Amino acid sequence: MTETTQSVQHVDALVVGAGFGGIYQLYALRQLGLSVKVIDVAADVGGTWFWNTYPGAMSDTESFVYRYTWDKEDLQNYPWSHHYTRQPDVLAYLNHVVKRHDLRKHMDFNTELMAAEWSSDEKVWNVDVSTGIRYKARYLITALGLLSRKNYPDIAGLDSFQGLMCHTAAWDPSIDLNNKRVGVIGCGSTGVQVITEVAKIVKQLVCFQRHPQYSVPSGDRPVSPEYRKMVNETYDEIIAGVRDSAFGFGFKESQRSYDSFSPEEREEIFEQLWAKGNGFRFMGGGFNDIVKDPEKARKLQPHDYYARRPLCDGGYYEQFNRENVSIVDLKETPIKCITPNGIMTSDGLEHQLDVIIFATGFDAIDGNYTRVKIRGANGESLKDHWKAGPTSYMGTNIPHFPNLFMITGPQGPFCNIPAAVEAHVEFVTETIKKAEEVSTNDSPAIVEATEQAEADWGKVCEKAVEGSLFKETASWIFGSNIPGKPVALRFYFGGLGSFRAEVKKVAEGGYAGFKPFVAGEQARL
Repeated sequence: MTETTQSVQHVDALVVGAGFGGIYQLYALRQLGLSVKVIDVAADVGGTWFWNTYPGAMSDTESFVYRYTWDKEDLQNYPWSHHYTRQPDVLAYLNHVVKRHDLRKHMDFNTELMAAEWSSDEKVWNVDVSTGIRYKARYLITALGLLSRKNYPDIAGLDSFQGLMCHTAAWDPSIDLNNKRVGVIGCGSTGVQVITEVAKIVKQLVCFQRHPQYSVPSGDRPVSPEYRKMVNETYDEIIAGVRDSAFGFGFKESQRSYDSFSPEEREEIFEQLWAKGNGFRFMGGGFNDIVKDPEKARKLQPHDYYARRPLCDGGYYEQFNRENVSIVDLKETPIKCITPNGIMTSDGLEHQLDVIIFATGFDAIDGNYTRVKIRGANGESLKDHWKAGPTSYMGTNIPHFPNLFMITGPQGPFCNIPAAVEAHVEFVTETIKKAEEVSTNDSPAIVEATEQAEADWGKVCEKAVEGSLFKETASWIFGSNIPGKPVALRFYFGGLGSFRAEVKKVAEGGYAGFKPFVAGEQARL
């Protein structure tokens, strides 16, 4: 890195990202008395929920668990009107938390991380940002989010389209879809939400679908005072249950075997789960034809294992009963090119469109890390370290990258995001606290995972996914949605409760898997 910056600022910790992870990490480190700065390329707080403002954007996690658990008073009093929170509600909640705890004064927005390099001589991270400032930070914590770097498909003629194009993760609020001919590419969680929301207002809607997915009703509805009272009175039990669960979604996960029930009993269980709603409940809580047009129904029939991200909706399949909604099976007739007037498929049909919406997801998990220059103690870039796929120790630390911590980094738990964030932030905070206790001016704390620990954690993650259908299904979870991206294990599938037990064992066991925090006699915990 060259000295091209306008000014230098020293901080104990620099946190990159002002979403769920960055907000909590800032709060937690301030509680330790450290000087902390949060930067974000966005214009305000929110992370994913700042950018994803597309029509229908909604959390697929129920409101009572899609929030922080560390502020008990706020947990009791902050209002939520429906069982599911829509994007404006999530963003308002995060702004509320920032204001409640006076965190904004520690944040700089419209500030992009450009490069970060560890200085072995200074024992700091030299971090250059887009505003021209160089931060010298003893600790660098990345809270970049799992789903941040937009994925645009490589389609011929992309720049030739004369209408409007927009990615759902960078939605242009000025776009008016009323009475427009709209094409939606992608039918994952985002595509399902967009189609459900806009089908009733557009002139024509064409869904370009590569992998039909199974979506169940969300069960969203207003929250009654009696329901909110019940939740408030049992929050301690709810939180304990979430932390000890597999997915962290606030329901009791099944221990029942599919084969232990008769076909009639299975059907009854599936009906009960369908009626309650929630994709994760349908996947983890249990072990009728909806579309009238048989050709549309055939194209919507999933052909992969039920091992992608489980989806829920507010009437997705019903939209295909509308005469203005059609579907293109890209396995049968792939997109040939984008033309000035729309999208042409391999059967020679040009679909005339005014707007193309890319609901094509993200270069997930490691995509936001490998696009910036992060260089560790041995001169190796993080991109090179992950050339065979992203790896870590506990999803937070990487060998040869001292004092670098990740929130929801690769090989962290596959579960409800706020619950995963809390597990990581609490571990990172406790680790930094222990390091600070043995740190001196002459021997500053250095926290670095060992290569063996990284390799061993990878084996733990591999063992946890063995026998799971997740491993048998191509999806963004393993990186297969990005051409040329290494297909690798990017999550710990052993469950949130087991993950918390693992990090607790590390913390209480003297931080096995880490080099001594301070060299010499002081290196003891």
